[in-house]
Amino acid sequence: MSPTPDPSPAPSPGLPQQDEEQRLRELGYRPVLARRMGGFGNFAISFSVISILSGCMTLYGFGLGTGGPAVMLWGWAGVGLFVLCVGLALAEVTSAYPTSGALYYMADRLGGRRWGWYTGWLNLLGLLGAIAGIDYGAALFAGAFANIQWGFEPTPGKTMLIFCVILLLHAVLNLFGVRLVSVLNSISVWWHLAGVALIVGALAIFPDHHQSPSFVFTKFVNETGWDNPLYVAAIGLLLAQYTFSGYDASAHLSEETSHASVAASRGIVRAIWVSWLAGFVLLAGLTFAIQDYDATRTTGTNVPPAQILLDGLGTDGASALLLVVIIAQLFCGNAEVAAASRMVFAFSRDGALPGSHLWRKVSSRTQTPVAAVWLSVVVACVLALPSLYSATAYNAVTAINVIGITPAYAIPVFLRLRAGDRFRPGPWQLGRWSKPIGWIAVVWVACVTVLFCLPQASPVTVDTMNYASVALAVVLVLASVWWYVARRSYGTPTTAAYGNDRDQAELAEGII
Repeated sequence: MSPTPDPSPAPSPGLPQQDEEQRLRELGYRPVLARRMGGFGNFAISFSVISILSGCMTLYGFGLGTGGPAVMLWGWAGVGLFVLCVGLALAEVTSAYPTSGALYYMADRLGGRRWGWYTGWLNLLGLLGAIAGIDYGAALFAGAFANIQWGFEPTPGKTMLIFCVILLLHAVLNLFGVRLVSVLNSISVWWHLAGVALIVGALAIFPDHHQSPSFVFTKFVNETGWDNPLYVAAIGLLLAQYTFSGYDASAHLSEETSHASVAASRGIVRAIWVSWLAGFVLLAGLTFAIQDYDATRTTGTNVPPAQILLDGLGTDGASALLLVVIIAQLFCGNAEVAAASRMVFAFSRDGALPGSHLWRKVSSRTQTPVAAVWLSVVVACVLALPSLYSATAYNAVTAINVIGITPAYAIPVFLRLRAGDRFRPGPWQLGRWSKPIGWIAVVWVACVTVLFCLPQASPVTVDTMNYASVALAVVLVLASVWWYVARRSYGTPTTAAYGNDRDQAELAEGII
């Protein structure tokens, strides 16, 4: 994977809006997507994908048995700080390359075609795994809501049916165009913040009993079967690391964002720090309100936060707040489908996927990659199918998301550091902090990538196996095999043999 020179013109600081389309052409692509998203909308899509009311709530039960309150709270604080470093470093590279391809395009420009190829496949795995994890989590919460309200039994089959309905809803919403996506994401920001305030406020006021600060910040619980507390605490970081993913959505929507060279970078960073603060408040509020730890962890609703709400607020209060959480998760899944479909579109535009000519087509009416939207939800459905047969499959899906997308964040940052002066920053940059923050980001990602390939429960059996490592190996093998089939057709405009004219001819055929 030898580096190739980056021939693209350097963007000028303070790039005006009318030059964003020209900048995209300089990067090799003819604009075909509608640039109708503002800076707040760009921040909102990453904030919605991170979705503390999705990640924190759906993996709260995992955290209860994998380190307990101490690991959840302190792990959130520590992981958030490191993720902010990753986001800052990635935002700097995004400013220089504001395209829908995002991570793989950056890696391609800074490291060469193979770096771009493998980064793209990792990013795609993570994005599709995220759709599966988010929407299946929403299905679990919907089942818990129905259980409380009507005595509905949330069996795996029924949960899968709810999951498929949610996927269909998100596909349809994304077909209406990026303006609707932007509006929904803007609503999502305020819904999430108000939802956290409502949940924490209700749990602070109404329950008769609250846990002590020492319980919340120091109680360690190990139900994993492993004896080493450090190992268990490290595995417990999955809750925070899983939630702090998806902020590359701002980069994937950059071709549809005004002032993208700055707005997309700001969107990444703002989404992380706002989620960091609000998420800590949410986790603390839930943990203080636990009435019976064991009953919460083994709840018949299959959703421990639902049990906390039920114990503290009663049936009506729990149902109302669960509905708030479910709607937030629906916002999150919708935003993730938007981000993943743009990745599918961009990767197909550069000839990387089987059937690329189909997935890169864009609707002439909505300027939306319709086929890419459908492909994203169908693959996400397939990824979640093992949940029908294994109770641990959902944890595996979330780990697949982390193991795919997290390394993809660090690769462009590493290549930017390796490039040195050859990297020409965009108008949003870190200056003298670029290198120290970049190396912190790379080292952190290397550590968590290894960490989340490790088994999460002992003894390791077919049911308790962490299949993230298997999924990672399968994707890398398939990507390697497909490389030898598609390497002549794949390439960003400056590395493909046919150059920039390729987009003018082939994308003209891709408008439907």
